[in-house]
Amino acid sequence: MKASTSTSSAAPAHNAPLPPTTSSAGRSSRIAPHSHIKGLGLTPEGFASNDTAGFIGQTNAREACGVVVDLIKSRKFSGRALLLVGAPGTGKTALALAVSHELGAKVPFCPMVGSEVYSTEVKKTEVLAEAFRRAIGLRIKETKEVYEGEVTELTPTEAENPLSGYGKTVSHVIVGLKTVKGTKQLRLDPTIYEAILKEKIVVGDVVYIEHNTGARVGRSDAYAASYDLESETYVPLPKGEVHKRKELVQDVTLGDLDAANARPQGGQDIMSVMGSLVKSGRTEVTEKLRQEVNKIVKGYVDQGVAEVVPGVVFIDEVHMLDIECFTYLNALLETPMAPTVIFATNRGNALVRGTTDIISAHGIPVDLLDRCMIVKTDAYTREQIGKVVQMRANIEGLKLGPEVVDRLAGEGEKSSLRYALQLLTPASILARLAGRTQIEVEDISEMDELFLDAKTSASMIGGDST
Repeated sequence: MKASTSTSSAAPAHNAPLPPTTSSAGRSSRIAPHSHIKGLGLTPEGFASNDTAGFIGQTNAREACGVVVDLIKSRKFSGRALLLVGAPGTGKTALALAVSHELGAKVPFCPMVGSEVYSTEVKKTEVLAEAFRRAIGLRIKETKEVYEGEVTELTPTEAENPLSGYGKTVSHVIVGLKTVKGTKQLRLDPTIYEAILKEKIVVGDVVYIEHNTGARVGRSDAYAASYDLESETYVPLPKGEVHKRKELVQDVTLGDLDAANARPQGGQDIMSVMGSLVKSGRTEVTEKLRQEVNKIVKGYVDQGVAEVVPGVVFIDEVHMLDIECFTYLNALLETPMAPTVIFATNRGNALVRGTTDIISAHGIPVDLLDRCMIVKTDAYTREQIGKVVQMRANIEGLKLGPEVVDRLAGEGEKSSLRYALQLLTPASILARLAGRTQIEVEDISEMDELFLDAKTSASMIGGDST
């Protein structure tokens, strides 16, 4: 006990009081690197607005991506791909995410890195095919006959068991439902009675019944007591008629359908259970199964039940793919239901992986490059880096003192934008330890003493080695 007491009473770093603890209710949600990106920030005429939708600068790249979005919406981008090229930290991933936002909130966005294809479980081409299928959405519309209301009666009716002369079985169940507009008595199948027993539904519960299912929504608020804490969820009496027609919309992807059909349903015997335990986590989907799924989906689309929603596949560091993957990508781009494909790379002329003598622009074979519309991202100026730093500080709820933005802009210009942004949160911790509510220039100076940027680190290591 003495040891732990002396440790806890030791003076904190920087001889400053510890920051005040925050309650769990006041915790903020995690802020992702691109959570501020809301779109491309273009005017109706297609021109990039200054510093809108979370973007700073990149005017030409945003306008070019806006043209690509118009091509995609008019269904004239099939068989092509968008290639974003530029130095690290110039907004390539942000542009890809913005294109996805411009296409719609329900459009699937499937990001991946080129090195993900090198898996020991499945083939490289299978990883690419799986990513493409996950980026193709299917919006299924279905109209269901449902009964909804408060249970006023629940009476199972028994009859002689036809399979044996002993005992009785439930032949049907009488359920009375009440809504604001009226009441209705239903004669339901015994399978629904089994679902009712499973949900532990009793008189006074509000239920939602569809074909062969009975789902409990909650207890009717007419039975609510005056306790401060309740273990029950009370819901109001449903409005409208007991019998309703509801249109349900469900969004799935072709990857979800492939995975559901590729996973075999084993038996209940011990060998099936053991087989499922030792089975690999990823299942390789055969091309025959994909064709069967496509056939079913086409039938749904022809009937007007479903609608195909092509999404976005974003492959970062595309130069990490090899010649086999590039050849397969050519074939995937020509499929009838191919999603929008966006590549990103920071390489210039590079050797195509998987070959020994083919050097091509961006490390991509010429036959695939010919399919790409190439958009270049520009390096940020000092002024733009300052705006990005200020915007990220506002998103993270950090207060910056005078000259802090200019100091961080200088750090970003000297090293990189990412390094300047990474200094924000550690500097805020130092400011809190010093009892201040805003980041000052001395906090940034102390960050420079504690951490190194890549260029400084490399020069120091190089100097030591010589």
